[in-house]
Amino acid sequence: MGDTTLSQDEINALLSQQSAQASPDPAGSPVDNPADDSNALTENEKDTIGEIGNISMGTAATTLFSLVNKKVEISTPVVSTATWDDIVAMYERPCVMVKISYTKGLHGSNVLILKENDVKIITDLMMGGDGTNTDGDITELHLSAISEAMNQMMGSASTSLSSMLNMTVDISPPKSDLLDLTQQINASDIDDFLSGTFVKIEFKMLIGDLVDSKIMQLYPVSLAKDMCNLVTSNMEQDSSSTVEDNSFEQPAPAPQPASQQTAGNEAVHMATNMGNMPPQQPVANPVNVQGAQFTPFVQGITPAMSNENIDLIMDVPLEVTVELGRTHKSIHDILEFAPGTIIELNKIAGEPVDILVNGKYVAKGEVVVIEESFGVRITEIVK
Repeated sequence: MGDTTLSQDEINALLSQQSAQASPDPAGSPVDNPADDSNALTENEKDTIGEIGNISMGTAATTLFSLVNKKVEISTPVVSTATWDDIVAMYERPCVMVKISYTKGLHGSNVLILKENDVKIITDLMMGGDGTNTDGDITELHLSAISEAMNQMMGSASTSLSSMLNMTVDISPPKSDLLDLTQQINASDIDDFLSGTFVKIEFKMLIGDLVDSKIMQLYPVSLAKDMCNLVTSNMEQDSSSTVEDNSFEQPAPAPQPASQQTAGNEAVHMATNMGNMPPQQPVANPVNVQGAQFTPFVQGITPAMSNENIDLIMDVPLEVTVELGRTHKSIHDILEFAPGTIIELNKIAGEPVDILVNGKYVAKGEVVVIEESFGVRITEIVK
C-alpha cells in the first residue's frame, strides 16, 4: 500500500478549493440572496416624493377642513421604504385601509391607512356631530363616509398632482375596508405591491383638539419612481425653455458717451448745410387734446314714460312662495326620517307666515281656508 500522506502545501490547496466552491460566484446570484435593493429610492427621489406628498396632502387637508368644519393640519411627510410586516408591527389594533387606483395619467394604486378612532371622529364630524360619538364598532356607514371623504381629498390632491406633472391625473372611487392587523392577513389580497418592498409616506394629522394621530400612504416603488421621473423631466423642460427664451433677447445698444453724441450732432448739422443730406422734414404741429364730451342723461322721467316701461314687463311670471317655517337637521337625523316623523319648525303657532317672490322676502300673512283650499291673507308688506 503506497504512502497517502499529504504535504502541508497539498492540504492548503484543498482547503482553498473548498472555500472557493462554497462562496458564491461574484458574477452570479448567491443562493441566500438578501432583499433586492435595486428598486430602492435614492435620497433625491425620497426628497421629490416628499415634496409631492407635501403639496398633495396640503390640498387634501383644505378639502377635509370643508367637510368637518374643523382646523386640519398635516405635517411634513417622512418618506421611507417598508414591508407589510413593518406595517403590522406598527398598527396593533384594527385600522381602516383605503385603496385608491389611478385611472388616467399614472398607472398603479396607493393605499391610505387610518386608525379606527380617527375614522369614527371624522365620520361623526361629517354628520354634524361634535366628534365625541365614537362608541361602538365601525359600520358600513363609517366606511361609506370615510370613502367619500377620501374621494374628495384625493381628488383635490390629484388636481395638484396634475399641475406638478403637467398631465391629467384621475382616480377611481376609493374602497375602504376594516382590517384587524392582529390576525394573519395576506398582503397580496389587498394589493400585489404590498407583498414586497414599497414606499411608505407618513404624515402627522391634527384635527382641532380631537385628533392627534398619524396616517400612512403606501406607494409601489415603480409608481414612486415614475412620478419622480415626470417631475424631473418637467423641470428640465422648463429650464430649457427658459434658456431658449433668453437666447432670443437681443442686447440693448450701449449708450454713447456725451462727447460722441455731441460730435455726431455737429457732423449731421454740417452735412445738412452742405447739401449732402436731404432737407429735414418740418416738425408737425402739436396735437390739440381735449376731454371727451358726453350728452347728459335725462334728469327726470315723466309718469307717462314710466308706465310705458313698466308695461313691457307686466307679463313676466313670478313665483310666489309661502314659507311655513324652517329648521336645520344633520345627516344622521335625516336618515332616521320615517312616515309619521314630526319635524319642529322655527315658527310659533299663530305666528305670521313669510311670503317670498322669486325667493325674496316681501310680505307677511296668515293662513286661511277658502272652501277646500288653503290661502294666505297678506297682513304686512316688508319694506
